[in-house]
Amino acid sequence: MNRVLRSKKGWAQQIIFLGPCLVFFVTIVLVPFALGFYFSFTDWNGLDLDKAVWTGADNWRKIFMNDDKFWESLIFTLKFTVISVCISNILALCLALILTSSIKTRKILRTVFFMPNVIGGILLGYIWQFIFTKGFGTIGELTGLSFFQLPWLGTPSTGFWGLIIVFVWQTAGYMMVIYIAALSGTPKDLIEAAQMDGARPYQILRKIYIPLIMPAITICLFLTTSNAFKMFDLNLSLTKGGPGTSTQSLAYNIYAEALINNRYGLGTAKALLFFLAVSAITLAQVWVTKRKEVSA
Repeated sequence: MNRVLRSKKGWAQQIIFLGPCLVFFVTIVLVPFALGFYFSFTDWNGLDLDKAVWTGADNWRKIFMNDDKFWESLIFTLKFTVISVCISNILALCLALILTSSIKTRKILRTVFFMPNVIGGILLGYIWQFIFTKGFGTIGELTGLSFFQLPWLGTPSTGFWGLIIVFVWQTAGYMMVIYIAALSGTPKDLIEAAQMDGARPYQILRKIYIPLIMPAITICLFLTTSNAFKMFDLNLSLTKGGPGTSTQSLAYNIYAEALINNRYGLGTAKALLFFLAVSAITLAQVWVTKRKEVSA
């Protein structure tokens, strides 16, 4: 009898504490995902459910056989992700190494470098749009430097690098904080022993620091990869995918398909492919970097 009462009490506690979370999870995540899977096989304008016509695999055939813009956006997103992830993490690690040294202004500098991450993506994009179009132009006129006179948002190549600059500027400070926490936790006796044995700074970095902070590297690579692949707000506020569709990210392509062209069925099918791509890439990255983790 006591065992039955304890079992019922345990179930009651689980329902009370986990029940609301489960309801919200099912309502907000699972139900929309299931509906999205259904609508990916329909021709729907996003307004009237009665006009959602079942078309089978037509949307998927259009994506794989007759949608060059989708694949151009995918290639652009992959290139953007690789370059921005590499630059963001290298810069963040360099800043973390500098700001874990004994410089006097390290606390102020940590705050300064972290601040861009606090600004929302849309607002940040409009701020940098003003900087690229007005600020750089004024500096270029005053100094005559060709770097500031480039049409930063006017050509495919400069628009691409403009997005890279803003993404790295926003992301590196947050990754820096994670790297600082990891570097601060490395055993000091290992560093001192390596220095006494005559190890050079780059050898200490490669042989001691990087293996020991690999869990932080795993986290930072995961965050930057997923954020870069899902980049939308900066794309919307800076270039709107232009000129033409040359700087259109995959997320912006899905947005344009569903909310501008009113083809919600096709947009949902693209979103599902987008979800699978992000999941596969991030899981592969975590699996690879997790295998390189070591313990002190």
